[in-house]
Amino acid sequence: MQGKIIKGIAGFYYVYVVESGVYECKAKGIFRKQGVKPLVGDDARIEVLDQKGMEGNITEIFPRRNELVRPSVANIDQALVVFAAAEPEPHLNLLDRFLVTMERKDIPAVLCFNKTDAADEPRINGLKEAYRGCGYPMVFTSAKEKENIEVLRGMLRGKTTAVAGPSGVGKSSLINLLQSRVKMETGSISRKISRGKHTTRHSELIVIGEGSYIMDTPGFSSLYVNDFEKEELKEYFPEFRPCEGKCRFSGCCHIHEPGCAVKDAAEKGEISRTRYENYTEIYRELQERKRY
Repeated sequence: MQGKIIKGIAGFYYVYVVESGVYECKAKGIFRKQGVKPLVGDDARIEVLDQKGMEGNITEIFPRRNELVRPSVANIDQALVVFAAAEPEPHLNLLDRFLVTMERKDIPAVLCFNKTDAADEPRINGLKEAYRGCGYPMVFTSAKEKENIEVLRGMLRGKTTAVAGPSGVGKSSLINLLQSRVKMETGSISRKISRGKHTTRHSELIVIGEGSYIMDTPGFSSLYVNDFEKEELKEYFPEFRPCEGKCRFSGCCHIHEPGCAVKDAAEKGEISRTRYENYTEIYRELQERKRY
């Protein structure tokens, strides 16, 4: 029987099998010998030990498409980066750091600006303008008014999506709305997984449709790490790519050099000024870090 690991707590793994439900499983000792630890998001083969009690063993972990270390999750198709359009004020520098991280991990990102009910039209238009040139799919939602929830659901269909973003932006409200139509007649999810609800929060896959999962990932909100060279940074701003080869100097870092095509594009409004300023700030941080 084949399924997907949706949660792991204290050596128990909860494997969701379509049309059967959730099985509480232990991993066979062979994995420990091989140094392989099952991860949330893994596709796995299980043997059923007790059908009535929905218990089994994981016998095989299928090859992973990708893997994140912090949080420890596998087989992410995309990241849903959620920020509020207002209340709280969107911290765009932090948003760009999330996007840099996704670019580095080669994980496609979907931008979601929630709480549109609290934002005026100029604010929403400003966000659209700032991120239009990046190439990321973008959706504006209101969990409170249930605005564009079906549009968002369509963007997540058939994929395993990790949710990232700061606290207070409505991630939980969106997740609750997205899973509200899904009826999983297992009883075993709440019964079995609830044993972990008073422990430290763990990554968990939530089924929102056939072949569609959302990964509620504690710790994803502080995912940004600056363990790379400043010269790499420009590669993680997709809107800079059309300017490649057009700067006066090869190896231009788009900061202080004359004849820089990226700086010119930012001055003409072809590249978001906000994004460019955030780029320079992150670049200088990387530069300072290397000095110490």
